[in-house]
Amino acid sequence: MIRATISLVAILAAAPSFATDAIRGEAATFTSPNGVVERCVRIAPIPGGEYSDGDLKDEAAFCAIDLYATAVGLCPKTWSTSPGMMVYDISSGPYASDRAAFERNACKEGKSAQDLAEDDLAKFKVTMNAEGTSGTYSASPLLYYHFSRYFDMDVKVPVTVWRSMDVAMHNSEVARPGLAISGHNRSARMNHAGWKHLVNAEANPASYSPTSDIFTKDRTQIYGILTSSPGHRYGSELNGTRKSGWGKGQNLDFQETPAFLALREDAPLIEAIDTGLAKARRDGQISRDLGPDIPREQMAYWTREISEIVLLDFIFSQQDRVGNIDFTPYYYWIEKGDLEHKKAKHHEPGDGDVPAGAMLLRRTNLNDNDAGARVAYANFAKTTQMLEKLRHFDGKVYERLVALDRDLQSQGPIYQWLSASLGLKDSEVTQVVNNTELATGILQEGCRAGRLRFDLNPKEFFLTGDVVPDEINCDPA
Repeated sequence: MIRATISLVAILAAAPSFATDAIRGEAATFTSPNGVVERCVRIAPIPGGEYSDGDLKDEAAFCAIDLYATAVGLCPKTWSTSPGMMVYDISSGPYASDRAAFERNACKEGKSAQDLAEDDLAKFKVTMNAEGTSGTYSASPLLYYHFSRYFDMDVKVPVTVWRSMDVAMHNSEVARPGLAISGHNRSARMNHAGWKHLVNAEANPASYSPTSDIFTKDRTQIYGILTSSPGHRYGSELNGTRKSGWGKGQNLDFQETPAFLALREDAPLIEAIDTGLAKARRDGQISRDLGPDIPREQMAYWTREISEIVLLDFIFSQQDRVGNIDFTPYYYWIEKGDLEHKKAKHHEPGDGDVPAGAMLLRRTNLNDNDAGARVAYANFAKTTQMLEKLRHFDGKVYERLVALDRDLQSQGPIYQWLSASLGLKDSEVTQVVNNTELATGILQEGCRAGRLRFDLNPKEFFLTGDVVPDEINCDPA
């Protein structure tokens, strides 16, 4: 294995060998068994972004993974709708450091392969938009990660890095096994179609168009992103009933969930929360998924998180959000006048870290972000007028949106970063610029008309039981 961290200047100089020569950031290199030099790139931070120590640690961990180490096992993701590669830690367990046996025996178990490994390290996803597939674009999760840090959002968007892999190794260890395993699953029709297109493309890159969406310029590597997506899938209480079918219908169903109904309510936040819950419970499925008691504190977090999701999906033309929103449970409590929390998976009330009266809340994970950014995708947040319907928003996110729009229109530092760091096509950059301008205009109009309350502060709500709306200048300098 060869690994090195190189400067931004060196990355740009080396870039002509790769398809996305505008990728910018710190790179680590690895050599495959075939002698192909692969690359993992930690994309340069977005100007003004708020990255935690945990974000930077996760980026570094992803770019430290040697895909060919004996203690690493690779399995095709043969569930859900899109093909991908699961990267497992097999340093211990029944297949400890026996890579070949793990890939031969464990991978066919699907999701249960994780139970035969020490841990899952990452998910590798590539672009796939061929006929019969669900539609994924590897640049989209990178946009969600970095822009969520620019807005300093409450919704949890996973850390994501860019990664390339030797085509021959991906084909033999992942793609061909993925095609075979998915072929036995009748419910994995789109997943199987994706593997079929990948196998064909790896044998003949020209068979996939645009070829550069998947392959490096020398066609020796396939590229995509490394990320991790822990969490549990919400039911209809946040994802909506989806009874109207895929597309515009289920996006309108999504707007009948309790949090979205509260966001639509022209009333103080506490009244909006109560009204949103009451209206949503008229639907039997949503009422069952909510359970008997949803605290107002939970709704305060949900309203903030849903408003942020809508903004990101509008800007990036996300076409596949509904049904793909997850959560992680946390305990919350007030201690010495401040709000504390612990992840519920490793803690219980009264265990010493979590007091007996702690409140169990679900915090939203925005894990599945790979159906945005392409101009061809349908922007359902836009076509179903989600932003126009909001009557509550966060003041700081609003101010950052206005600043973002000003930067993009003047081709400032964020525009330069967007154009040069992610390998986006010019038309995709233009779409982000135009969508940001439209989103800013919609929310500014609501602000100027007095329809928008800047009161989505769940921490304040938890501490005081209500929120005093921020006084926001609709046209900040």
